[in-house]
Amino acid sequence: IVEEGVRSLRAGRTHYTSNFGTLELRRALSKHLERLYGLTYDPEGEILITVGASEAVAATMAALVDPGDEVILHEPSYVAYTPAVVFNGGTPVRVPTRFEDDFALDPSALEAAITPRTKVVFLGYPCNPTGAVLPEASLLAIADICARHDLLVVSDEIYDRLVYGGHQHRPFSTLPGARDRTVLIGGFSKAYAMTGWRVGWLCAPRALVEGIVKVHQYEIMSAPTTAQDAAVVALTTAEQDVQRMVNEYDRRRRMFVEALSRLGLATFEPRGAFYAFPRISGTGLTSQEFSERLLFEGQVAVIPGDSFGPSGSGHVRACYATSYERLEEAVGRIGRFLDTLG
Repeated sequence: IVEEGVRSLRAGRTHYTSNFGTLELRRALSKHLERLYGLTYDPEGEILITVGASEAVAATMAALVDPGDEVILHEPSYVAYTPAVVFNGGTPVRVPTRFEDDFALDPSALEAAITPRTKVVFLGYPCNPTGAVLPEASLLAIADICARHDLLVVSDEIYDRLVYGGHQHRPFSTLPGARDRTVLIGGFSKAYAMTGWRVGWLCAPRALVEGIVKVHQYEIMSAPTTAQDAAVVALTTAEQDVQRMVNEYDRRRRMFVEALSRLGLATFEPRGAFYAFPRISGTGLTSQEFSERLLFEGQVAVIPGDSFGPSGSGHVRACYATSYERLEEAVGRIGRFLDTLG
């Protein structure tokens, strides 16, 4: 991937591409999604290459959400989702998820939140910050609800390749009746460790992409050309590297979650992304207090769970995307910090 980026620069590929992205990358992505999931998207008009998945989220919300529209989001969820709704005059309607349900969205709670003003259901699974995934039965129920209420779905699946414990990821747009109402979002930052390259994508029916690309072309023009060239190589040559990385993340995940539980911090088993979401309420500290004190007293950085929504209160997000040895050191420091709390 790096060598392709260097080659691209030395070949003078520093100009703009099509607003949609290079056709080579769109074709490679189309084949990739068909191979993995049986999904078919036309690279000529149903795929848009973006500056990371974050731009895909922002452009999609700008294109779909009008002032007063309600957008249903599960929480806790990634911090950028709610602002993307608010910036466009929409009203975020937050549906809490629970530790007892492994932070999976309850379809009945989703349906109860629907009003005549609801336009979009926004999903982010596998989930940042919890590591939660959606079971097949929940996916099917949510797809049925969205079809019955004629709702659009935006599904950010940036962590689709990072799943563990026998879980098989299923893109939302593969569900019965879902493709024509879904904007599927992904990228290269997580599965290919290309965070700084800033290249993501979205797939949707042509009529939806036509609206989203108008926002994209006036705000961005096109994703970085060099990053797009490198992304083609990622899709076509890096599958074994992805599998090795997933296996190593899984090894870290199992050790880290088990260690947190032994320390008395109840932690459900995260089956996606690279986060654990331990419950820290038993320490008598708030999420903010725990995070600040652990940082200054133990030199371990975690994020307060309620930064991601009220349902994250009493939890912290801990990322295991670092070396096994550093995670072992972090566990030791967390243990010593907990000992000081009595």
